[in-house]
Amino acid sequence: MIDDAKHKCGVFGVWGAPDVAHLNYIGLYAQQHRGQESAGIAVTDGRAITAHVGMGLVSEVFTPQIVASLKGKGGIGHNRYSTTGSSRACNAQPILKDYIGGQVALAHNGNLINADLLRHEYERRGHMFTTSTDTEVILHLLASHHLSKEDPLIASLEHLQGAYSLVFLFADRIEAVRDPWGWRPLVLGKTIDGFDCVASETVALDAIGARFIREVEPGEIVTLSDSGTSSRRFANAEQPAHCVFEHVYFANPSSNVFGDTVQIVRERLGEKLAIESPVEADYVVPMPDSGRSAALGYARASGIPFREGIVPNRYVGRTFIQPTQAQRDNAVQLKLNVVADVVRDKRLIVVDDSVVRGTTTRGKMAQLRRAGAKEIHLRISCPPIRHACYFGIDFPDQSQLIANGRSVQQIAEYLGVDSLHFLSIEGMLGSVSRPADHYCTACFSGRYRLSVDKPVSKLDLERNQLKMFT
Repeated sequence: MIDDAKHKCGVFGVWGAPDVAHLNYIGLYAQQHRGQESAGIAVTDGRAITAHVGMGLVSEVFTPQIVASLKGKGGIGHNRYSTTGSSRACNAQPILKDYIGGQVALAHNGNLINADLLRHEYERRGHMFTTSTDTEVILHLLASHHLSKEDPLIASLEHLQGAYSLVFLFADRIEAVRDPWGWRPLVLGKTIDGFDCVASETVALDAIGARFIREVEPGEIVTLSDSGTSSRRFANAEQPAHCVFEHVYFANPSSNVFGDTVQIVRERLGEKLAIESPVEADYVVPMPDSGRSAALGYARASGIPFREGIVPNRYVGRTFIQPTQAQRDNAVQLKLNVVADVVRDKRLIVVDDSVVRGTTTRGKMAQLRRAGAKEIHLRISCPPIRHACYFGIDFPDQSQLIANGRSVQQIAEYLGVDSLHFLSIEGMLGSVSRPADHYCTACFSGRYRLSVDKPVSKLDLERNQLKMFT
């Protein structure tokens, strides 16, 4: 297990551009931080949809030749990190299906809490599933409502519970959908040439030279087609449940998420942290890379000098794919290099965005000790993560969370630091612009916006699929 939280996923789409696949490639590349397991692009020429998906990073899945071969007038793309279904080729998105209504491709960011129940019902009716993701359930809903409902998409969405930002590609249009609670970000843009686009984050719009138009509203469907954009609602907007962890960790610092620039929010988190947890020290040291913004805020508010005492090795592969804990530990050692002459005999305030499982953080603190750090005061720019997330973050099993059932002092002893402080929930919510009750804080507080009667773990749908063939 790695210590970092992981996310599902990043989506992108553009309509009308002659270089639609190239724009999707750039949009996905800009959102690579949202998922590194697989990537895919689907395009339509107005009659048929073709797709290319594969395991790995965007640059690994797509060669210039593959991008050039994907010709069309509209297309969608997806970066995946799995929170439902394992990291397998069959689960890569966009998922492309033929059904009675024609063809459809779908890319999904979020997590459905009733996917298991819906899938069981369709399997009981004889439907065959080819993936172990919650996303495929949506396509079976769409197919089942095609002939019986005036608007099959709306009829399908009415059955979903949970977090979902969806981008559908039909032969003649893109449909962008955001759940009624607005858990995950989804934004609209327009390229310099006037083509409409949609993305998980504004950083993807910036990457293709598009300007931000607005967010897709919770409970809204936005259609991108030859006729331009149009909108219809499938549900009334609920009390917003924007995932505050987007600001703490997930989103790109340059993105505007839920009305706030992420970099500014993270600096505010660090400033609040300095006010809540002052301590005498020689340097404020960020934990690369996600702790840097908060560390800047902490240093500014405390007046303690900011120093880079830990530098990342950009050429080390992803540690989470290493097969054994020993190999993962070695990869962490290579990935983060301590600058001994900076930290030796110094009292350090180390700022990181979060501690999830604790194993990797413990190794990082040990590196600082070996390099001669005199004191280590660890400061975390969010509250302790004590509860499971069922809405798109990969820590659904709270037994894996270091803060679950442990005091802050016990966590500090395990991590090997002289002191430890987590930002309060009030300090975190005081760093964002929208009202406090517009954010989901369930992983910190245990207060869920939706009741999760039967939690579905990451591999439950996969296990159920295997049972059918044994």
